[in-house]
Formats: sequence, C-alpha cells, structure tokens
Amino acid sequence: MANKINYNKGKIPGDESGIELRYSVCDICTPGMHCGLTCYVKDEQIIKIEGTKEHPFNKGKLCTKGLGNRQYMNREDRILTPLKRVGERGEGKFEPISWDEAMDIVASKMLEAKEKYGPESVAFYVGYSKWFRFMLRRLAYAFGTPNFGTESSSCFTSGVMAWQLIAQEYMQQDMANTDLFIGWGTNSFFSRWPMVGGMEANKKRGMKVIIVDPRITPTTERIADLHLRPHLGTDGALALAIANVLIANDWVDKEFIDKYTYGYEKYAEYVKEFTPEKGEELTGVPAADIIKAAEMIHQSKSACITESSAPLGHHTNGMQNYRAMMSLLVITGNFDRKGGQRPLNHSFIEIDCGFPTKDHKFQYELFPEGTKPAVGAKEHPLWHALRNEMQANDLAFNILRQDEDSVRVLFGGGMNYRMFTQTENYIEAFKKLDFFVNVDLFMTDTCKWADIVLPACSSMERGEFKSYPGCFIWHTTPVVKPMAESKSDVDIYTMLANKLGLEDEYLCGGYEKCIEYVIEDLPVTVQQLKDAPHPFKLEGFAPYKFGSTLERGLKTPTGKLELCSKLIEDNPQWGLDALPTYKPPFNPDPEKYPILLCAGTRIPNALHTRLHEVPWERHLLPEPSVEMSMEDADEYGIELGDDVEVVTNIGSLTFKAIPTATVQKGEIYIYHGYRELDINSILDGTNLDPYSGFPAYRSAFCYIRRK
Repeated sequence: MANKINYNKGKIPGDESGIELRYSVCDICTPGMHCGLTCYVKDEQIIKIEGTKEHPFNKGKLCTKGLGNRQYMNREDRILTPLKRVGERGEGKFEPISWDEAMDIVASKMLEAKEKYGPESVAFYVGYSKWFRFMLRRLAYAFGTPNFGTESSSCFTSGVMAWQLIAQEYMQQDMANTDLFIGWGTNSFFSRWPMVGGMEANKKRGMKVIIVDPRITPTTERIADLHLRPHLGTDGALALAIANVLIANDWVDKEFIDKYTYGYEKYAEYVKEFTPEKGEELTGVPAADIIKAAEMIHQSKSACITESSAPLGHHTNGMQNYRAMMSLLVITGNFDRKGGQRPLNHSFIEIDCGFPTKDHKFQYELFPEGTKPAVGAKEHPLWHALRNEMQANDLAFNILRQDEDSVRVLFGGGMNYRMFTQTENYIEAFKKLDFFVNVDLFMTDTCKWADIVLPACSSMERGEFKSYPGCFIWHTTPVVKPMAESKSDVDIYTMLANKLGLEDEYLCGGYEKCIEYVIEDLPVTVQQLKDAPHPFKLEGFAPYKFGSTLERGLKTPTGKLELCSKLIEDNPQWGLDALPTYKPPFNPDPEKYPILLCAGTRIPNALHTRLHEVPWERHLLPEPSVEMSMEDADEYGIELGDDVEVVTNIGSLTFKAIPTATVQKGEIYIYHGYRELDINSILDGTNLDPYSGFPAYRSAFCYIRRK
C-alpha cells in the first residue's frame, strides 16, 4: 500500500490540509521593491512564506530579508496594545490603554502645543515603512505645520536634489536599451537584488558594465567589465577625472552641449585640473583605469548611470559627488535619449510606473503658507529651496536650542533615532520634548523614549495600494487579522485626523477614500484592484517618448541642463559652489584619525535595526563586526575574531575583526543596525553635507587598535 500523504507536514495547500494560499507584499525594504509574498495560511496563522511566481516584479523569488517575514511579524517585542508611559522617559515602563484614550491624549497634546506655540511647534516624522507617508504628509500640512520630515533626510533625496539642479526633475537609467551601464555604488546582490537579473540579461545582448565601488563584491566580480575602486568619498573627483579625459580628447557631444546646456565653459575650465594622474592621486583609481572608463563611454552609442541612494550621498561632499557623475551624461548627450537617462514621471511614492496619478497633488495641496520655515531651513538653505520640508538631521539641534522656533511635540511614524549620527543628541532632545508619540510594530529603543506608543501591523495584516513599473497596479488585502490590537498606520492617521477636528474629507474618510482621490483619473477602481489576486497591467498608456522633455523645454532657471547651477549662482549668501566642485571628506585631525570609516555597510540579511531581532537573519552574522584589509590587519596585529576598538572624535566602540581581501588598505567597514553596538552613536552629528544636510556615515575618520 502506498504511503499516505501527510498534507500538513508537507504544508501542501488544499482541502485535505486546510491550508490556503493568500497573497501580500513584503514591505521590509524600500517601496521600490515590495516583492510579492505567497503566504500559506492555516487556522488564520501564517505557517510558510515564499515568493509569488505570478508577481511581475520578483517572479517567485525572495531575498534573505523577505524570507524572514514570518519571524519578523512574530518578533517577541511586537507591540500589542496602545501604551502610556508610567516611568521616566527612556525606562521603557508603560501601561496598556485603550485606543480612544491614547488618541485623545495625542490629539490634546498636539492641539495644546498649536495653541500655545503655533502649529510649527509640532513635527511629524516618517521612518520605515514608507508606504503611508503620502497620507501623513497631508495630515501634517492640514494641521498647519511645515515640519514634516522623513528618513529621506538621509536617503535618496540627495540624488534627487542633484538632478533638480541639473534638470529640475529626477532622472533614471534606461538599462534595457543602453550600450554601457555604469553602476555607481551598485551592490545589487545585497541591495535591490532584482537589478541583478536585469544586468545579467542585458549583458547577454552585449551591454558593457562599469561598477564603481571601493570594495570587491559579488556584483564587481560577476557583473563588471571594469571595476573602479575609489577611496571612500572621492567619487566626485573620479567623475571629474573621467570628464577631463572626455573633454581633452573631444569625446563630448558639442552639438548637444551648445543647444541644451548652461555653464559648460566654466565646467570645462574647472575640470582641467583633474587629469588622470591627479584623479589617481585623489581617488586611488589607477590613471589607466580612469582613461579606460572614458574610452568605454566614448565607444558606446549610449550610456546610463544608476546612482545608489546611500553610499554616494553619505559624505560631506555627497551631493556634489552626484552632480559630478551626472554631468558625465550631460556632456556626452546621454540625456533624454534611448539608452541614456530619462525623466522619472512620478506615479506613486517616487516610483515611475508608466501612468499618472494625483499623488503629488494629494500630498502638497494643503501646504500651509505663511508659516515659519521648516526645521533645517536656515542651516541647509538649498535643501529648503528644493525640498521645502523638515531636514530631520537638524531636528535634535532644533529641539535642544529650546527657543521660540523649537519643536515641542513630535509625532513619529516608525521613527528610529539610531539612524542618525551622534545619537546621544536625539536622546537628549527626547528629554526636552513636551510630548512624543511613536507608531511602530516593535518596542524599539526609540519607543522607550515616547510618552505614547501606538502598535502598527505588518504588510500581511493590512491592505495597501501598490504600483510597479510597467503599468502594474494592485491593492492587497489582509492575509491574516492584525495581531492583538495593532492597526494599519493609515487607520491610525484617520483616527488622529478626526480627533484633531481636521476639515479634510479624505483624511477623515479613510485610506481607501484617499486612494480613490489619487487614482481617480485612472480607468480602474479601488474595488477592482482589491478583487485582483495579483498586480495586473493597466492598458492604454503609451511608453515614454525619448526626446520629449528636451522638446518641451526644461524647467530650470535657464531652461537648459545646468552644469553650473543658476539657483546657487543667484544665492551667493549660501556659500555653496555653483559648479560640481570636489572637496575631500572632512577629517577633524588627519594625524590622529588616519583611517577612513564606512558605517552602514550593506549585508544581505539586515536593513537598519529591523532584522537583527529575527533569529533566521541574526544567525547569519551574530556579532557586530568590522571589516578591514589584510594589510591593515597585519600592521595592527589583528586576526579574525579579535576585539578591535574603533575610536572617533566622538567616542569608541569595540567590534569583532574580519580581515578580508575585499577591502582596501586604510579603510574599514562596519555593518549597520546592531542596537547593542551602534556605530552611528560615535559619528559626529555636525558633520553634514552643506548642500543636502546628509550625514557623513561613509567617510568618517577614526583610528583602530587591537584590545
């Protein structure tokens, strides 16, 4: 007799096992990913997770992070009910309260501050996830404050600002049609993994690849035709040196430059000093490789660049790095052309999906006029001019000043103070606040400083509108009920809007009403999106027509692509350079701190602090570690597993050593997100990019010693 199949043990869905397949998305990382999840559900519990084969984005695959979703949502520190602080701030002592009581307290404190100090005294901040920020931004503006900020104060936005200065709109690569793909700071096997498939497929049709990364990674070894390894924070000098070769050899598109650019003569004159030899001196990249990169650009009929959101912007010269490398595309005519860089036409949450929505209007139409400038406007005027929102890296300093412009009440949505540098500043700032509320899934270190903590739920416990490139669109439905008393973030905002008495039919009407507004010009309803088992393609939208932006005319001050920023030229009081100039990373004492420190190195099993508490993920790298070159390990007498003290001008921490041949001499790399050894806590909180306000996570300086 054949063995009886154990459907439950095999987790086989069907009537025999009582296991159902339900579909959702992973929201652990950025909304640009949000891969499809197939959840195996039995007795209203998720017993298994895998990638959804029918999903147009991940096509059945999941990364290490996504595969940990079941343990992630069931972390031991899940917040199960609204909590009210009963001990001192930071003690983590709370008592459960009802949702009504919690929201009454939150609304009353916000209204009290508004009455006493003005609406600007209340700030709203969004960390992770990002999917709900469009709704919280509108809520902040409806309340009357310009002080809405996000974790994009340190991520993504620096590159957007650079493109704003050049073209007044963000640009993205056309990898599918390019002859040369330049992955600047690209390590897709560890971050944005779906890009790997695109690079591999396009290489088969003949696309060449340059990867710029100080380290040796799977991407540099498996994908790159040329690997350029600049020292940390010298990307701008490398780009200027490549430009020097292009201009000196007349490998530029003169007709395009004459017709469409502003400031080329000043730019070309400045670039003259960045010879290949000077480039090698500044960056460590051999002059021959700099020349080779320029030759590859020249020999290619088209070229495009993908710039990483984090490693290029996280320097005191970060935004200038972006401008310098983007200028390579401008002088070679690889702008608004097939295979080059094309405008990103915003659909939803900074993603170009191929169709228009009213997302931008929804977010900004209630912006309060006539208020005090947002936090950070004085310290970072270019940020204010281009973004007109709170620069959150200035928030702690604003609160600690305790003056008439200080924030008194802070509403956090997934706020994590450990993402900021010199984190002690934020702890001291929390102590000064009149009131602090944070929404999160877990009892994070930040939540311990809050007066009220509100429990959010995971992506599998709620519904969410989703859109993907290629005109794909969907609205998920809950796979299981929210755990205990947790709620969707957007439901919390609707409750708050009503408690505050805001006269906004959309915020007070709920998430679906907001989405109806956002997609009302599309030939689809929210109910149709919810009825679909998977994302489906909207038909009837033509692909982008290359050249149409140049034909229409640019919206920059000069109407041209600006190699020299007219906005900065017209505001000399800012003290910023109109050209994409290069300045080395700031070192407070080169003799005392000879080693470049990169904090926040990507690892495939973690994102910020969110996954180190997940057993499957934590066991892959249990101990906070520091990578260093074999040469530095020999010089300092350090072996694998030794305790190594890392000392900056702020403080010191001790990590486990990992000597490796993938790292260059004179540089160390520290993995991010370990709460017990937070490298950000010993990084200088004042060491910010004057253009964007971004911290120098990835070009700090230190010395090391074996303990």
